[in-house]
Amino acid sequence: MKIERIEYMERLQSWRNKQIIKVITGVRRCGKSFLLKMYQEWLRSQGISPECIVSVNLEDLDNKPLRDPNALHSYIKDRLKPGKMTYVFVDEVQLCKDFPEVIDSIYIRSNVDIYLTGSNANLLSHEIATMLSGRYVEIKMLPLSFHEFTEMRGGGERSRLYAEYVGGSSFPYAGTLLDSPRELQDYLEGIYSTILLKDIVQRRKIPDPLMLDSVAKFVFDSIGSELSTRRIADTLTSDGRKSDSRTVERYLDALLESFLIYRVDRYDVKGKQLLKTMEKYYVVDPGLRRHLLSGHSQDVGHILENVVFLEMLRRGYKVRIGKIGSLEIDFVAENSNGPEYYQVAATVRDAETLRRELAPLQKIHDHYPKFLLTLDEDPSDDFNGIRKLNVLDWLLRGH
Repeated sequence: MKIERIEYMERLQSWRNKQIIKVITGVRRCGKSFLLKMYQEWLRSQGISPECIVSVNLEDLDNKPLRDPNALHSYIKDRLKPGKMTYVFVDEVQLCKDFPEVIDSIYIRSNVDIYLTGSNANLLSHEIATMLSGRYVEIKMLPLSFHEFTEMRGGGERSRLYAEYVGGSSFPYAGTLLDSPRELQDYLEGIYSTILLKDIVQRRKIPDPLMLDSVAKFVFDSIGSELSTRRIADTLTSDGRKSDSRTVERYLDALLESFLIYRVDRYDVKGKQLLKTMEKYYVVDPGLRRHLLSGHSQDVGHILENVVFLEMLRRGYKVRIGKIGSLEIDFVAENSNGPEYYQVAATVRDAETLRRELAPLQKIHDHYPKFLLTLDEDPSDDFNGIRKLNVLDWLLRGH
């Protein structure tokens, strides 16, 4: 079943013909290329002639010569249509050396609408940010949301679909393999290996791929827990993989750039300032985590946190971990309307668990929204302004 990725399509459509470069970033295989194809189909449905659409996928070996900046520049320039708007798409643009110069040269011409994709956050490094400052907008793409996943699966009982979502995968193509566990395992391992070996080891010239793999799997196994580079290095060293904080920090940066993991800073709610240590990490796809850890790490609560965190990113929130006194708030999610505060728990049917989850939110004395999200299939409730909601309802309500 084809998933339309409506939210991303609407964002592209809203930026159409505006004098700004559209940059779509996200982990490999999250659907960026498919999104561009759907958008090109939509353009043709709006009467745009195929000759006014120039599309290059630099990951295609047939286009390897176009990874040379001069060749790519000539290829695009020769296909621009004078007096007509030409739509230019370059997939995995970071594979072209010095691509910012190419894009800048095309951008300054009349009647050109440019769309780029990349699978590495380095795409928006200081180099391109400097050269194209004020000329681009980034659209951050993720694998399927739970709402999109349920559509792909044709609906059904929600708890079963959630189990498939976190136990299978949210990568779009992986959804066609859920009934073939061995093929799904091979597919997910292929994504992981490609990112580590092609996007990180080769580009960053990592001397110890096995150590990189160890750091990645340590973080995957520790989602939702406070981590420091020192703790990771000490644990790996005690396990026989001698490491140090500087190496771990370098590898974490590489994993973050590849969009495999996301770092969330801690925030002092009362002091309104970031805290410098003990961040938390979440993975781009809980299903990928499960397969790489061979299913042995099944922390239901932290997996649920991971799902909620990714959904907040999809909805455009800036997300932090909250600290208020000695207590922790799972997420402080902020948008143009101000902050919202969230606690996430698998269940709060036990009275002591409910008391513990409400306590941090009760210490916040501003009037911004406060939520407790759980998997409990109970009616919504309100505890002096703290709204208790079923998390699957919250996930399915959309943006």
